[in-house]
Parts: sequence; C-alpha cells; structure tokens
Amino acid sequence: MIYIKELLSFIEKNLRALSIWKSFIILLALLWWDSQKITYIGGCTQKKKEIRQKIRAKWLTKQLLKLGSAFIKLGQLLSARPDVLPKGWIVELAALQDRVPPFHFEKAQEILKQELGSRCQKIIHLEKAPLGAASLAQVHKAILKNGRQVVFKIQRPGLETFFKLDLEVMQEVASLLQKNKAWSQGRDWVGMAKECKKVLLRELNFQIEAEYAARFRQQFLKEPKIKIPGVIWEMTSEKVICLDYLPGIKINDQDSLAKLEINPRSIAELGASSYFKQLIEFGFFHADPHPGNLAVSKDGSLIFYDFGMMGMVSERLRKRIGGMVKSVALGDASSLVNQLQDSGLLAKGIDLGPVRRLIRIMLKETLTPPFSPDVINKLSGDMYELVYGKPFRLPVELIFVMRALSTFEGVGRTLDPSFNLVAIAKPYLIPLMTSNNPNPNDLINEIGRQVGELGSKAVALPKRLDESLEKLEQGDLQLQIRVGESDRQLRRMISAQQSMGQSILIGCLGISAALLGSTSRPFLSIIPIIIALPVSMGWIKLQLKMRSDERLERIQMNKNNL
Repeated sequence: MIYIKELLSFIEKNLRALSIWKSFIILLALLWWDSQKITYIGGCTQKKKEIRQKIRAKWLTKQLLKLGSAFIKLGQLLSARPDVLPKGWIVELAALQDRVPPFHFEKAQEILKQELGSRCQKIIHLEKAPLGAASLAQVHKAILKNGRQVVFKIQRPGLETFFKLDLEVMQEVASLLQKNKAWSQGRDWVGMAKECKKVLLRELNFQIEAEYAARFRQQFLKEPKIKIPGVIWEMTSEKVICLDYLPGIKINDQDSLAKLEINPRSIAELGASSYFKQLIEFGFFHADPHPGNLAVSKDGSLIFYDFGMMGMVSERLRKRIGGMVKSVALGDASSLVNQLQDSGLLAKGIDLGPVRRLIRIMLKETLTPPFSPDVINKLSGDMYELVYGKPFRLPVELIFVMRALSTFEGVGRTLDPSFNLVAIAKPYLIPLMTSNNPNPNDLINEIGRQVGELGSKAVALPKRLDESLEKLEQGDLQLQIRVGESDRQLRRMISAQQSMGQSILIGCLGISAALLGSTSRPFLSIIPIIIALPVSMGWIKLQLKMRSDERLERIQMNKNNL
C-alpha cells in the first residue's frame, strides 16, 4: 500500500512538471510567432503588436490561474517587474486575482487540530461555509469561549509539497532562459527565480503575515476611523492566522453605503490620507488595496483586510522624498534625476540622457496643474515605458508604491468621480519640501554648504578646463550631439556622396566601353557594360530614395509652417 502511494505521488509530480513545461513551451512558441513580421496580415505595425501582446498577456494570466497557487503568486510578483515584461503584460498581471473553489470543511477542521492541538477547545463555534477562498488559504468565521468573534485563515492542505515542486521547475525554466543570450540580455532570470522562491516560501509562513498585521495595526491605533483586525497570537501558527472579526461593506458597494448615509467622498479622502501616512510617516504600507481588501464599517470607518502583500519604503528613500517633491514642484528634471540616483532608484554609471528627457516630458505633461484625475495611473504607465528594455532598473518597492497608489486612485474615482489624489497629497507633501530646513540655524548651514560647494566648483573650474583642452588637443574628447536636423543633413550628404561616386564610376565605365569599341577587338566593350548594369541600378534606386526624402521633408516643413 505504501509503495502504491509513493508511485501515485511520483506520477502526480511528473504530470505536474509536464504541465508546467507544456505551458512554458507554448508561451515561447507564441512569442516566437509574434516576433515574425510575416505573421501580421497587412504588415507589422505598433498597434498590431500591442493587440497581440494583450491577447498573449490574457492567455498567460489564464495559464497561471490553471497552474495554481505558486504561479498565481509568481504572476503577482512579475507584475512588479516592468524591466522584465512590456507594459501590456504588467497591467494584465497586476489585476491577477486568485479565485479558487474552497476545500472541504472537514479538512479545515483537521488542519486546525494539527496546528493548534488542545487550543482548539477554545473554539465553541466554527462556521462551515467559508467567508472567502483563495489559492493559499480560506477564511472561516468562529466564536471563542470568551465570546470573542474571530476569523481563521487556514492554509490549503498539501500546499507546501506542491509549492516546492513548482519552485524547482521554476528554477529549471530560469536556468534555460539564462543560457539563451537573446532572452537573458540585461536580465538575471536565475537571480529572479531565487528571489521569487524566497518570497513565496515566506508567504507560506502565516506567522510572518500575522506580524505584518500587528505592525500595520500599531500604526493606526490613534486613528479611530481606520480599523485593522487584531491578532490572537495564542491561536496563530505557521498555517493558521486568527484575527478579530471586523464586518464591513465592500468599499465599492455604493448602494449599501447610500442606505447607511455614508458619504463616499469622505471614505475616498480617508483612504487616501491613510495611504500618505503609510508611505511618508511609517514607510510600511498595504501593497494590494483592491476592493476585496477594503471595507467600510457602519460608523463610516475604513477597514483593511489581508496582510500577505505589504510594502516597505526604505529609510534612504524616505529621507530623499522631500528633495524629490521640491524638484517636481520646480519642474527641475536634472535635479530630480540626481535625487533619484542619490536615493538608489537609478543605477550609477548609466546614460542619464534618456531618463532626463522622459522625466522632463512627465513633469510637463503629467505633473503640471491642473492635474488629471488619473495622474498616478499615467505616471505608472510612463514608468513602465521608462524601465522596459533599458539598461537601468527601478526597485520593486517603488513599483509597489506606484501600483498601490494607482489601485487606490481607481477605488477613489469609483467612490467619487471628482476624486483627485494629488490634491489630497498636498498637506503631506508641502511640509516635506521644507523639512530639510526646520529652523534658522539649519537654513544658514544649508546656505553655507551650498556656498562651499559653489566655491569648490569655482576653484576646480580652471583645472577642469585645462584638462578638457588637453583632451581636445589629444583627440580624446568626444562630443555627442542629438539634433534631428543635423541627422537629416548628414544622411543627405552621405546619399549625395554615394550618388556622385556612382555617377563617376558609371561615366568611367562608359568611356571604357567606348574606347574598347573603337579597338580591333570591339567585343571587349561588353565587359565594362556588364559591370555598369548593377551600378546603374543602384544609382537609380538612390535617386528615387533621395527624391522621396525630399518630398517628405517638404511635407514636414509645410506642416510646421501651418
């Protein structure tokens, strides 16, 4: 009997691995197909590519849901990596929610007994129907002997075994991707797989989630309008979390809110202000604020649920936020880029030109008043475009911040169409702009520091100028100019030189043919004529190209004049 069980387990594991590899191979085949221009009917365009990407992203989302817990979590982690996936894929995976059928109630009771032992006697009632079910766990309402109403979040049975198998296959897939130079260029798939493994195995330990819940609750103890369930530690283990039962109305259930005469606008503003406190004051925030994790109590308080996905803002970044806000307010792209690099959000030694240009556009189009209602969503889109396929990386913590704010911005607009996250942010951001100078002495010190820096630069200027002149004389100084008109002129000059060279060559071959035709062996004149044919064809093509370029330039000039 034992051998049969082991055999069945072996077969099940191998079938599971085959299923994962099958999905991966199909994905690679689809991506290869999409990369072939010939597969696009009527020609390959950017719009057609984006439509294909959207279709593939939806397919991948469905496959991850089919593959289960570990891959659903993998998809959620990949949605925080815009440096790895294109924007369309990121948006689709960010909306990935795990909805799976609940497991049997008897199994839930069995897990509670295994994890809590004799402490189960404190439970006098456990509801059979779960309040909710997800890929990692399901939630049951219960009542303890002391009358306390609680909920138990119970981990799915056998999850750890399958998790480890899935993670092993992920490592193998990552190793295969890393061996291919085309797929691994600028990406450390093996490193990402190891990071995913660490994060996912940590999510299996519910005691860590309980610690997150307790820390998050501690932040808002003095805020009566923000409610976070308390942890009952004696009824919590690695596979079970026991929390206070806090009933509430789903935050996007506007009809129920209207019946209780709760103002949706006040809820949106309450949630937004709580988020800025999480990010700016505490540096510890709820990273998944979708409507399923937010509720409203009967007295109009905001309730947070589910603390499996929490984000942290490093102290280094928090110290720099004031300077960044000031640079944004002044529209100073260069200063903002320097702030981002000093805070570790941009790698050292990269070409900052493209970054600076994109940030300048973002400051002009997105962060210039009056602000659009979905300003954070637009900024997230710009950030995805900035990161994907470029030689620099943004940290996951910043992506989680932008995604959390973008998600809550959507929730806020559902509650109140006139909701504006930037307007609510002002009271929190304005003090940051002056927080570096809280008193006159600090202001004097700052001025002295800047004067000192200016003096140092002035003293060093002759030396730097001398070094630059020396490099110029030796031919070591390179000057890069990015001007569209200069590029066009250069292309025109190159085409003209090619045309002149071909014309001279055709003329020389014609003279040669004429001279050979007048000799005693006129048949030799065929040789320069044969050589002249391909040169003449190239000359004709070049003339047509030059005329086409001239027409396009005239059209462009007419548009500019209009």
